[in-house]
Amino acid sequence: MINYIKLSYQIKRKLSTFSKKISKNISRPKYKFMFQMMYGFLESNSILLSNIARALKEDILLKKTIERLSRNLSSFNETDQLVENYINTIQSLINDNTIFCIDGSEITKPNSKVLEDMGTVRDGSTGETNVNGYNILEIAALTNKHDMPISVYSKIYSNVCKDFKSENTETLKSLEFIRAHFGNVGIKALDRGYDNNQFYEYFTNNNEKFVIRAKRNRDVIYNGKVINIFKLANKYKGKYVTTVKNKAGKAKKCKFSHIPIALPAMPDKKLTLVIIRGFGKIPMMLITNLNPTDKRLSIAILKVYLKRWKIEEYFRFKKQQFDFENIRVRSLNSISTINLLLSITIGFIG
Repeated sequence: MINYIKLSYQIKRKLSTFSKKISKNISRPKYKFMFQMMYGFLESNSILLSNIARALKEDILLKKTIERLSRNLSSFNETDQLVENYINTIQSLINDNTIFCIDGSEITKPNSKVLEDMGTVRDGSTGETNVNGYNILEIAALTNKHDMPISVYSKIYSNVCKDFKSENTETLKSLEFIRAHFGNVGIKALDRGYDNNQFYEYFTNNNEKFVIRAKRNRDVIYNGKVINIFKLANKYKGKYVTTVKNKAGKAKKCKFSHIPIALPAMPDKKLTLVIIRGFGKIPMMLITNLNPTDKRLSIAILKVYLKRWKIEEYFRFKKQQFDFENIRVRSLNSISTINLLLSITIGFIG
């Protein structure tokens, strides 16, 4: 018990220091609110205001604490300043070997009817479509010094909002945010859902390094001819061998090859197809603009796609550790503020 109290005090002290860094140019009452929310997340492992209020242990009625937190959530308009302060705090961790992993998720609320601007989503756990809920777009950074991914962008949006255009538009906004704050450093990594000419064009036009996992039905140009990428991949059995650890920590050998290709939509842009074998019957196919002589190519493969479970664990951690889908505030601003503060809290943990 003594060790627990000591650890709790140390975490609270470090969180206080971190909170002061990210609250620059933010009023004292808002700083206090932010700190209490973040501390409440960590102490209660919950995003429910009732649980956060209990964790704060204030000498007032629990109802009064909940009402104060609720008012601050709905009226919070310091998002831009908070994000700027947070990015400045983690800026030194980002370098040219950083992997920015872009992925989408969702909050499903099938039984809710009163949440503001609630749209429909595809439930990733069941595959069911048109479920009530909100979409989430996340970007997490894999850095050299930290084993846990660090959140650098997180946004909740609804497909019924007036300013919503498309999921691709939301992804492009997130990429613009990363470029505006970190420049062209690092490598952007995206899964099969982003195997889209729109993203290839964006990255090549802005001279940004990327790795995108390709779908089996994609066509590529190889030796001047258009060929299905899966048929092309089956011609290569693996020239190089590397050893990685799976989720259970067991060492596993895999083989990979890389060949020059282009895309029919961008025939003049030189790209590389990386074919990885050893993770199932179907080879993993990655399209990138990294040159095979660039050592970051192997870093990207090892850090992202052969260890992608770390990224999946990040999203699972956010949802399960803090019961994120059990969110019960009603206004979209309150929901977005909880998401932002929780993402920053996970960044603190990282």
